[in-house]
Amino acid sequence: MSRAYNVVDADGHILEPLDLWDKYIDPGFRDRAPRIVTGENGKQCLVMDEHVVGNNQRGIGGIGGVGARQGVVAADAMEYQDGKPGGFDPHKRIPDMDADGIDAAFLYPSLGLFSGAIHDPQLAAATCRAYNRWLADYCKPYPDRLFGVAMLPMQEVELAIAEMRFAKKELGFKGGFIRPNPYNNKMINHPDYEPFWAAAEDLDFSIGFHEGAAAGMPQVGIDRFAGRGARHIITHTMEMMLACLAVIWGGVCEKHPKIRIGFLESGGGWIAPWLDRMDRHFDDQGFNDSGLTIRPSELFQRNCWISFEPVEGSLKVLADYVGPHKIMWATDYPHPDGFFPGAPAMVRQRLEGLSDATKHQVMAGGAMGFYGLN
Repeated sequence: MSRAYNVVDADGHILEPLDLWDKYIDPGFRDRAPRIVTGENGKQCLVMDEHVVGNNQRGIGGIGGVGARQGVVAADAMEYQDGKPGGFDPHKRIPDMDADGIDAAFLYPSLGLFSGAIHDPQLAAATCRAYNRWLADYCKPYPDRLFGVAMLPMQEVELAIAEMRFAKKELGFKGGFIRPNPYNNKMINHPDYEPFWAAAEDLDFSIGFHEGAAAGMPQVGIDRFAGRGARHIITHTMEMMLACLAVIWGGVCEKHPKIRIGFLESGGGWIAPWLDRMDRHFDDQGFNDSGLTIRPSELFQRNCWISFEPVEGSLKVLADYVGPHKIMWATDYPHPDGFFPGAPAMVRQRLEGLSDATKHQVMAGGAMGFYGLN
């Protein structure tokens, strides 16, 4: 009997065990594999390709400190290995999912969010391959509940395509993720990335954009604000808005009618005015230099999905406007700003008064459509 999916977490995270790279990476790259070090300020940070990332005042020790949002956990004082056990261990994750009534979770990395900072394409590919193999093993005990999302080495297009093929055909993954930030200083609709999008469409492989903090990649707006809060507000949303503009206005969706693209962990409320603005410029003959033949909002409807955070006030209003089958939500478990416990209840509260069909689409249908979960 197949499982019924009524509550689907579109963007949960794992915590990579510290021995992941030793055990899974090609031995030729082991001495350059990602590693955690303790900085002079006593905080843990991550070394990727011999340069340090995530080395703000807080370090990355608290990346598994779910509960910090409510003030229950002091993420600032944590060590990485003391993060939420379910991040490291699938058997400890399932009871946490059950407590919230979550049927399935799609899983993104934690340390791996920084992999875009690796400069050497071959090292990036080896890091992604090791991570994806480990993630498949993490998900294996619960194949109808835990779904891995592949990490792709966009540093070189051919390597990203090869990893996508491996993840789909050998590991059974349904999708992969990339950063919205520019790789190689090129926007994602650059002609160099055309073979990547063609391969994703051909493989029926969904592509989720996912931002991360202090990541050794170009980030919009961080030159204008110093505080962690302001930078988090800006980068997660604005990098995603730019990636959204690139794939819609920049032609990726129109060229690839079957592509599935998701915008994750950036809030969802911005999508309506952003599509309105693209449509307004599409309709204005003086501005429309896009080369598109299909309206941007129609391209979104055909090819794109967006994830709202459980606390967003605009969710109910926009469910109708964007279409509930295009909306997802996420726990962000076990990250310190994640919504655990209680995310599904928060989302349902936002949807009060809407039809059962609409609620089902937001709670599960949107994510099922994006990831191709039947």
